Amino acid sequence: MKTLTLELTTSSRSQMLNITDSVRQAVRGSGVTDGTVTVFVPHTTAGVTINENADPDVVRDILYELDKIVPWEDGYRHYEGNSATHIKASMMGSSVTVILENGKLLLGTWQGIYFCEFDGPRTRHFLVKVSEG
Repeated sequence: MKTLTLELTTSSRSQMLNITDSVRQAVRGSGVTDGTVTVFVPHTTAGVTINENADPDVVRDILYELDKIVPWEDGYRHYEGNSATHIKASMMGSSVTVILENGKLLLGTWQGIYFCEFDGPRTRHFLVKVSEG
């Protein structure tokens, strides 16, 4: 399958959006039943991660702690004034890979795939590649 580019719009500076259903749709559209799925975020101020999708307070807690660890203002030298967003994106990472078996993502019971926005609101993209094998 070719790489699929998906678009989303964020609504706040820091936000985690559950994109699991979009990834599942990409898998269904690919026709691949066994292999891997890679989700890649081509932005330097956004990332992707896998975490709990049952309790929305987990996402709130992650964003809260990231703000404590990497405050928006902290004497950074980057001229655009968004160094904190670059640091947070690096902490989350730019890609995740999930095993695909019998057409299903092998995520844990409580796991979901999250697009992590740190410099919003913006229109963003993420790429999904389904590989057979």
